[in-house]
Amino acid sequence: MAEQAFQYQDYVHHDWVDYNGHMNDAAYAKVFSLAVDAFIDEIGLDPQAREKYSYTIFTLETHLCYLQEAHQGQQLTVNVQLLDVDAKRLHIIFTMKNTKDDVLATSEQMLMGMDTDQQRPAPFPEDVAVKVETIWNEHKLLEAPKQAGRIIGIKRKR
Repeated sequence: MAEQAFQYQDYVHHDWVDYNGHMNDAAYAKVFSLAVDAFIDEIGLDPQAREKYSYTIFTLETHLCYLQEAHQGQQLTVNVQLLDVDAKRLHIIFTMKNTKDDVLATSEQMLMGMDTDQQRPAPFPEDVAVKVETIWNEHKLLEAPKQAGRIIGIKRKR
C-alpha cells in the first residue's frame, strides 16, 4: 500500500504554550500553516518558482480537529495526504503526530492555485502538475483518515 512520503517536523515552542499548560489552538494552526508552506515548496513552488511562474497557492478553507494535547518541547511530525485534486485545487489533510505516533490533530484544507499577475485561480504550472499527479497516484490508494469530510455541529438525539 502507498505511504505518505512528505513530512514536516517541528516542536512545541515555549511561546506556543498557553494558560492551560499545553499548545495553544492557534499554534496548531501555525504548525499546519508551516507544513502547507513546506509542502508547496515540495511540489515545486519554492520562492524562486513562485517568482518564475507568477504563481502561488492560497488556502480557501480549513477544518482543524484537536485530538490530543501537545506540550512544550514535544516533537511534532506532520504528514500530508491528498484527498482529491483537479487542475488548480488540492483537497488535502495534514495529520500531526507525536514521537509515539499518536495523532494529535488534523487539518483538512482546500488549497487553490493562483496566477499572481492576474490575481485569479489558474491551473498548476506543468512541472507542478506533474509532481501533484505523481503524489495523487500514490495517495488515492490510501484510506482517508476518519477526520476527513467531517461536518461540524451538535449531534441531537431524536
